[in-house]
Amino acid sequence: MVHPNTERLTEYWRARRAEVEIPTRASIDPMDFHDLLPQTFIVGRAAQGRYPFRLVGGFVADLHGADLRGKCLLELWRPADLWSVRGALDQARQRGEPVTVLADALAEGGGAEPLEVWLAPLVGPSGEVDRFLGLYQPTGSLRRMLERPTRMLAARAFMGAESIEPMPGLRLAAIDGRRIA
Repeated sequence: MVHPNTERLTEYWRARRAEVEIPTRASIDPMDFHDLLPQTFIVGRAAQGRYPFRLVGGFVADLHGADLRGKCLLELWRPADLWSVRGALDQARQRGEPVTVLADALAEGGGAEPLEVWLAPLVGPSGEVDRFLGLYQPTGSLRRMLERPTRMLAARAFMGAESIEPMPGLRLAAIDGRRIA
């Protein structure tokens, strides 16, 4: 079960598909969800594994206590979750479906508040999936969340928007105990 705001943006994204598999950035009108703009963001895909913030809503910036423009989305996640989050973004791009990361916002000085991070692929002017529309949806105490900046995000589970089933985690390959992938 996801937050109604997450469902709302998923439905909006699907309605923008028209006859294409993935909506274009140009088909998204932020005024259609103006009440959620502080929680939304757009990240680009500059290279494999590099997702810089292009636009950042005020809530997202305030939560991290920083201007995130140009910073890579993956840098916000704890190191143990980097490969899983990157894999979820790659799957969303390949499947043409949004993904929701059930996460914890880990505050400076301790404490964690639950958060849904929704990411939906978008087609850019080049015709390639080169950006994501995102949403930070708090599911815990907003007041506690904003009292202290979030130092990093921790992933708890991944859900594909279509099935709302956990997505498979990344598995590492090893030969004789040595990681190779």
